[in-house]
Amino acid sequence: MSPNEPKIPVTVLTGFLGSGKTTLLNRVLSEHHGQRIAVIENEFGEIGVDQELVINAEEEIFEMNNGCICCTVRGDLIRILGNLMQRRTKFDRIIVETTGMANPGPVAQTFLVDEDTKSQFTLDGIVTLIDVKHFTDQVERNKEVREQIAFADVIVLNKTDLVDASTLDDIERRIRAMNAMARIERADPARRAGIAVEKILGIGGFDLARALEYQPNFLEPEYPFECMQKYEFAAGRVSLQFVQGPDPAISLALFAAIDQEDALAAAERSFLWFSKDEEIVLSNSELIPANRMYPVALSASGTTQIHFEIPTDGRWWLALQHLPEEFSMRCVNAHKALVKPINERRFQPSHSHDDEVTSLSLESERSLDADRFHNWLMRELQVQGNNIYRLKGFLNLAGCPQRIVIQGVHMLTDTAELGPWGDRPRRSQLVFIGRDLDTDSLTRGFEACVAN
Repeated sequence: MSPNEPKIPVTVLTGFLGSGKTTLLNRVLSEHHGQRIAVIENEFGEIGVDQELVINAEEEIFEMNNGCICCTVRGDLIRILGNLMQRRTKFDRIIVETTGMANPGPVAQTFLVDEDTKSQFTLDGIVTLIDVKHFTDQVERNKEVREQIAFADVIVLNKTDLVDASTLDDIERRIRAMNAMARIERADPARRAGIAVEKILGIGGFDLARALEYQPNFLEPEYPFECMQKYEFAAGRVSLQFVQGPDPAISLALFAAIDQEDALAAAERSFLWFSKDEEIVLSNSELIPANRMYPVALSASGTTQIHFEIPTDGRWWLALQHLPEEFSMRCVNAHKALVKPINERRFQPSHSHDDEVTSLSLESERSLDADRFHNWLMRELQVQGNNIYRLKGFLNLAGCPQRIVIQGVHMLTDTAELGPWGDRPRRSQLVFIGRDLDTDSLTRGFEACVAN
């Protein structure tokens, strides 16, 4: 492979037994997308890829025949990839289909640790299929399902015609708690494994700059609210009106803004208020105390109104647990005139982290000391590496004009320069996805890496 020749993209297709991986793969092979695909398949008691279909599609298939792919990565996978390079002109990309009982981590590691593999192939992304009908039982009984979700760049909810919309929403919320970075797609119920090819191939899941095109805020910290709105209020009565939405209650905080404060800074100020379990009885008219969150029970029979007395003219932040349109929220003044926000910022939904697999987001606008960061991360990986499934982020290193991207799988990490920061804000952002993470250690260690 010449130095100027582009690397071959590889997609890892995973999912538990019966999730529809092979159906999806056969669909990809049969559609007219103009790409020649080599398939590396690891069968384990499942119906395999249609051999006639592969031949008709002029695509190559290679079988790993000595057990679970996660046990044979260093042998079979590297050997097959090497053999594929002997017929490089016959295909444009590779799909690796793992057995339903496989942990996709070792596959991803291959593209980080083996130098020959790194020089010739690029991991485009990990796609995980979910059987939504059996999701709850499978995710609770099988750690492989939780691992497959944790490693994923794209998660496809399959067999969506077998459950109702509310169940799908609940599944999405639970998956988001386990993997805040993944893009979730719902398969078309009218087709088996009905998902557009462009949504699973060429996704650049291991290319952060490209991944941000799909989910611009996926590296942001999680908050226990979904929306921050800024209002310009005159002194006097302000009322918030809600109708019942997807939840029987909504929590909110209304507090005075600080000059030059943006939504993220305001979100950090109000974060802890939402973590307190307080019983608060709202009166019809109440001066807003500082550092307070209000849980509002919504009436099932009509509109619920909350009245606040604004002491002086000024700007105020409203933090909302849910999106305002979900509850048809309106803000009106004492004259019943509608008051619209002058600024708004939306966040990824927050989640209760009851699942074994969770994600942690860390961020700093101060530059990091490169040596201190390296030493801290190596220590954490030595201690927690087996529990850290994925690591992604950008680094703002002191004295370095380049934006650095970092990727990690278990104890293996890789960094690359993405070019100058330009007009982007210099900010370090890290996301850890894993099992039983020591979040306190990760948070304290990251904060200690700030340059003096």
